[in-house]
Amino acid sequence: QVQLVESGGGLVQTGDSLRLSCAASGRPFSVSSMGWFRQAPGKEREFVASITWSAGITDYTDSVKGRFTTSRDATRKTVYLQMNSLKPEDTAVYYCAARRSGDWRDWGQGTQVTVSS
Repeated sequence: QVQLVESGGGLVQTGDSLRLSCAASGRPFSVSSMGWFRQAPGKEREFVASITWSAGITDYTDSVKGRFTTSRDATRKTVYLQMNSLKPEDTAVYYCAARRSGDWRDWGQGTQVTVSS
């Protein structure tokens, strides 16, 4: 099992930037990928971005391509989500997740991101 703790959320204005962090502990060597998901009020949780732990290959949902960047620091066992040019529709609770054995098995507690217009 892997424990995940997110940080870095907050209240910003349209066009601002935020960087989320997700620190992993436990058995992170069993993790193949780390992902970012978000859930807005009244909506289902959606995929935002992911990064493979070993090679650093990234993937993004179309709505954040060119604005969000995910990265990882293997030494610190931490992944980041740099969010630029934020829009009100980016408002959500953001979660990080760890993929082990093909499934997103471990989740953080979430961090609120609110973008005001």
